[in-house]
Amino acid sequence: MTASPPAAPGPTGPAGPPGSPGASLSPAGPPLLSARGVRVAFPGRHGAGPARAVDGVDLAVRPGEIVALVGESGCGKTTLARTLLGLVEPTAGYVSFDGRPLGRSGRSLKAYRKRVQLVLQDPSGSLNPRHTVYDAVAEGLRIHGYGGDERAAVAKALSRAGLRPPERFFLRFPHELSGGQRQRVVIAGALVLEPELLVADEPVASLDASVRGEILALLLRLRAELGLSALVVTHDLGLAWNIADRVAVMYLGRIVESGPVEQVLTAPRHPYTRALLSVLPEAPGGPVVLSGEPPDPARVPEGCRFHPRCPVLLGGEADRAGVADACRTRDLEILDGEDGEGDDGGGDEGSEGPAGRVACHWAHAREGPDRVDPGPG
Repeated sequence: MTASPPAAPGPTGPAGPPGSPGASLSPAGPPLLSARGVRVAFPGRHGAGPARAVDGVDLAVRPGEIVALVGESGCGKTTLARTLLGLVEPTAGYVSFDGRPLGRSGRSLKAYRKRVQLVLQDPSGSLNPRHTVYDAVAEGLRIHGYGGDERAAVAKALSRAGLRPPERFFLRFPHELSGGQRQRVVIAGALVLEPELLVADEPVASLDASVRGEILALLLRLRAELGLSALVVTHDLGLAWNIADRVAVMYLGRIVESGPVEQVLTAPRHPYTRALLSVLPEAPGGPVVLSGEPPDPARVPEGCRFHPRCPVLLGGEADRAGVADACRTRDLEILDGEDGEGDDGGGDEGSEGPAGRVACHWAHAREGPDRVDPGPG
């Protein structure tokens, strides 16, 4: 089954997919933010092995590009985002920004966080209820020792975030604002330092449907006007369709499919991506119910990590394709994170295809004998 994408208009957001008027830039060139072979393991509980929250990830975000990182809860996407921000130190692999590895000293991380800002999903939890809007937005300037006109910088950031006239909001407290206004204050607090990239973790999850579209349109406008890049972490494929240039689908610590958003969401190749898409109201045939819960990251299954829940394997399609044994016993390569237009040639050619890259024995077998994954190494 090939699920159709969600409709672009409507409450999710007024902006269409890349290529529509709401997404006019064509990102190209080397990555601005890049992760290579990133792994993050946490100590196991009750004698279990380490929990492999992020288990070998390559991911890239180019200048002016919006990448959506999608997956169900517990897949490791928030841990990966925190690692990209320098809040979690990787167990292995590295993160680079603007061509340079991310340093670990306090000075280098402080400089980095001026250029890369976080936008959290819950504006009420992000804002100190005792701070005015002015103080909330000015906090970053004060931390970084800004020597310019603080009032003008705060007003500019609020205006860019759509709170106009900005002076009307200076002395308000968070409880005096609507949910959408509070999220705009959070975005203004990120914009005040004039960053090059935003990492937005479920940026509209706590908002009413009527406000979600406004915030998504704001992010697209900021990209168009300021050239901002963004990594948007979400479980919502509808959001990805409305805002992203590329999408990376994450399952149990790994990227299992990635590519241009229109291609991945209209012609998904991995059974997990298909299952995620099937729950959307616009998808034909009804939802695909995955068996069981996501596995414990301390007990990652052998072979393809999705195989215990895979409807293709459980339904016999993998047997008919001759890859069932491989699904159960042979791991797949780490997908290179620089797929799509403008690729600089990195990565394993065996994972490339018309819709980017996929880590799936069944998908490779369907696309011809030359596409069967050779396994790690």
